[in-house]
Amino acid sequence: MFSGVFTALITPFKNDKVDFDALGALIESQLKGGVDGIVPCGTTGESPTLSYEEHEQVIEFCVKRTNGRMKIVAGTGSNSTDEAIHFTKFAKNAGCDGALVVSPYYNKPTQKGLYLHFKKIADTVDIPIVIYNIAGRTAVNVEPATFEKLCKDCKNIVAVKESSGSLDQMSAIKSLCPKLDLISGDDGLTLPLLAIGGCGIISVLSNIVPKDVVSLVKAFESGNIKEAIKIHYRLLPLVKAMFVETNPIPVKTAAAMLGMCAPELRLPMCEIEAANKSKLEKAMKDYGLLK
Repeated sequence: MFSGVFTALITPFKNDKVDFDALGALIESQLKGGVDGIVPCGTTGESPTLSYEEHEQVIEFCVKRTNGRMKIVAGTGSNSTDEAIHFTKFAKNAGCDGALVVSPYYNKPTQKGLYLHFKKIADTVDIPIVIYNIAGRTAVNVEPATFEKLCKDCKNIVAVKESSGSLDQMSAIKSLCPKLDLISGDDGLTLPLLAIGGCGIISVLSNIVPKDVVSLVKAFESGNIKEAIKIHYRLLPLVKAMFVETNPIPVKTAAAMLGMCAPELRLPMCEIEAANKSKLEKAMKDYGLLK
């Protein structure tokens, strides 16, 4: 259902307000780049710092601007189950194709608590759900056995954005849940994940080089493995630069260097360190994005 390349959109800011002009231009660049969809209001979109009103405005704007030209999977997760249900209902009513629901952060629920959290959202809102598993940010890993139980009991849980960094875990999830769309949450693992039966990437990197990320996935899907490997290694230094500091600091800085938006972030995200900015600039120059 959600195969291919989906861009985890940055949220452009200007004078501490959402810059909808820049957001609109970013969406058009994604359409031109050939991505299959966008994911607004996720980690890369600085969703924890968006107000309720801004969160809903960004989702609504993306739906209207794309006008059915590509899929939208809105970030609707929260460490509060009720809040996650609220945003997931909003995404459905706004016309989104799916909801990206991150596992609850800070609370550190048990596997039973995770199961009950996702099940309640899935039972309450009839929309395709992508579970976002990223223990590095949430402190709790959704175990493969929990995915198996959720897939059995919740027909609208259709995919997982796997950001554990563990191909062993990804393989276990795919083995236990063969019908679940296995999506990479790490740009550097897109090719390995495709090789074990994954179907795509929710990409940070495609904010700035959508065509190239799309080319990697399409090359693999068409059976041109040598070309996919070539693109993977060409992209790899740029991928590493995108994570030289906490996401989305580098990618938003890179987007600003390319004139796509202001470099403005919201605290506790802050301006990139000078040394890391130099590394980012070098990677972009080496790639040919900057002169």
